[in-house]
Order: sequence, then structure tokens, then C-alpha cells
Amino acid sequence: MGALVSPLTRILGVVLVIVGLLGFFMPSPLLGIFEVDMLHNIIHLASGAIALVVGGNHAMARMFLIIFGLVYAGVAVIGFLQGDTVLGLFGVNMADNLLHVAIGGVCLVVGFGSKS
Repeated sequence: MGALVSPLTRILGVVLVIVGLLGFFMPSPLLGIFEVDMLHNIIHLASGAIALVVGGNHAMARMFLIIFGLVYAGVAVIGFLQGDTVLGLFGVNMADNLLHVAIGGVCLVVGFGSKS
């Protein structure tokens, strides 16, 4: 798993930055599937930028994956419980919730599955 830490973090960073930027220029639902709004876009951009910054350092990338995975898993649970919002801060739908579960799960498996 250790060999996946940095590449996954970098790929996640690139994808989150792209999604964050697309969210400003494409209507919601993004790609006809995912709910986005201003705060959601900013969160994607910020987390993507952090992933890109730490992606080259194994220990920092691993910590990012663990923290990011825990946060995304929590966001998914809250999204499932509240239905169309996360703490009233940004909108989500079932596709967002499922994607958050998948991303959170992969990040946690790789992060915890690698050696520090």
C-alpha cells in the first residue's frame, strides 16, 4: 500500500482542483450528477491544493489521506442522515454521498494500510 500513498494523493489533488474549478463554470448538478455550490467548490479547491502540496512527502501524504478519509467518511454519514445538505453548509445528493464514501474508504485503506 505504501507505494500508492503519494500517487493517490497527487491524483486526488489534481481531480479535486479540476472539479473545484469546473463547479464555478458548469451548472449544478455538475456533469449532470453531483450537487455543487460555492462552498463545495472552495472546499474541493482547498483540499486539492493541500493534496498537491503534501503529495511529494510520503509521511505528509499518508497523514493527509487519513485525515481526508475520516473527514469525507464523516461528510458522507452526515449527508446520508440529512439527505440534501451537510450541516446546512453545502448541498449534496445521493451521488455525492456515495462518492464521498468511496473516496473516504479508499483514502483510509491506503492511508492506514501503509507504513508511516
